[in-house]
Amino acid sequence: MPKTAEEWVNLVKLWGGRFAKETDKLVDDFHSSISFDARLYSCDIQGSIAHARMLGRCGIISEADSAAIVKGLQEVLADIESGVATFDVDAEDIHMNIELLLTRKVGEVGKKLHTGRSRNDQVALDVRLYVRDEIGRVQELLRGFQRSLVSMAESHVNTIMPGYTHLQKAQPISLAHHLMAYFWMLERDHQRLADCRSRVNILPLGAGALAGTTLPIDRLFVAEQLGFAGISENSLDAVSDRDFILELLADISLVMMHLSRLCEEIILWSSDEFRFIELDDEFSTGSSLMPQKKNPDVAELIRGKTGRVYGGLMTLLTVMKGLPLAYNKDMQEDKEALFDALDTVKKCLLVITPMLAATKVNQDRMLAGAGGGYTNATDLADYLVRKGISFRTAHEIAGRVVAHALGVQKPLEQISLDELRRFSELFGEDVYQAIDIRHCLEARWVPGGPAPGAVRDAIAKARTILDTPRQK
Repeated sequence: MPKTAEEWVNLVKLWGGRFAKETDKLVDDFHSSISFDARLYSCDIQGSIAHARMLGRCGIISEADSAAIVKGLQEVLADIESGVATFDVDAEDIHMNIELLLTRKVGEVGKKLHTGRSRNDQVALDVRLYVRDEIGRVQELLRGFQRSLVSMAESHVNTIMPGYTHLQKAQPISLAHHLMAYFWMLERDHQRLADCRSRVNILPLGAGALAGTTLPIDRLFVAEQLGFAGISENSLDAVSDRDFILELLADISLVMMHLSRLCEEIILWSSDEFRFIELDDEFSTGSSLMPQKKNPDVAELIRGKTGRVYGGLMTLLTVMKGLPLAYNKDMQEDKEALFDALDTVKKCLLVITPMLAATKVNQDRMLAGAGGGYTNATDLADYLVRKGISFRTAHEIAGRVVAHALGVQKPLEQISLDELRRFSELFGEDVYQAIDIRHCLEARWVPGGPAPGAVRDAIAKARTILDTPRQK
């Protein structure tokens, strides 16, 4: 351990050689990032091991020193994960903390680790390693939720409910068809994350502070060691780029938007006005005042936390918008936004999956809802089209029939044939089959449509996607 303040500065503040005075305590606290970037320890050590091996392989340091550093870093990792090692706020960030722990363990040779690199390209590497891993975790959680949606859809292919536009009843669909809409939203999210990962998976190490290094490093070796698909093409861009974080934040913002839309419907459907579903007691809360209440708090929280993830995206967009090349300390603000957004989306996916699986569906109530609001009016118009008249004319006739039905307060299927023929002589007895709610659903047999057969095809396709192993 250092014995004097000067020794402490030289050891802990790795940039302290140029300074004659210690930084103010307020600056130390304001400047430090170890409180939040500590979670990067494993990535930092992983990157440092690859860097140390490269230094030894290239003869920049001796093979013996390289091996000692690698062994020391592996021991530091074990110490951190076992709780033996702790981080020091005076060491600013995770990089300095790891180097400090390493130097305490292996001595002077530990100071050779930072040869040929800067904290600028080091942190860019750490965050890319972290994001690469986190994308995989989010994708797995997405897959879990998609499986839950598909399983529920398989049970409700014939559960008829009203489809809505403008939150007004529009046409009959099935609950399965509605749920599968969210499956395909999440599938796009999964694909976006995979595409994002391809741009994350580029090695920035070797860019130095901004202009590389004069030492004969081997960047391709490090990329291979760490599983990167390639190396950055420009050293300035490598250390100043946070596009990959912004892209990820945008992608998971879309995930949260999709979860929020579903949660909005869950909240509506569980209300007394709809009563389409009942949430399980395990995923509901009550009121401290009103004993009858059963509140959809989990769905409401997911809806609310969507704004939190959006906030992370807007934070980093704002931080980055005016920064000159290359690295600027402003960019330290990327991590808290990134970490919080990732933590939030993972928690939301973890809780919404079992919540949906435990939800009880009121099929009779959904069917009754589909039968109201004249959701079969379009089918009435389509019936007339099949009789040979233009859709515009058929639409006008069907609209006048609906107006009449509203006046006599009857559903379309209860309007007599004599009444219907006042509007068009083309109506026959077969019109009642055409506007039967179940027939309305079954007749919509188009790819991607709500007919039971079409939905089963969609479910089969979804199962194939889910059973396909994720590419690394």
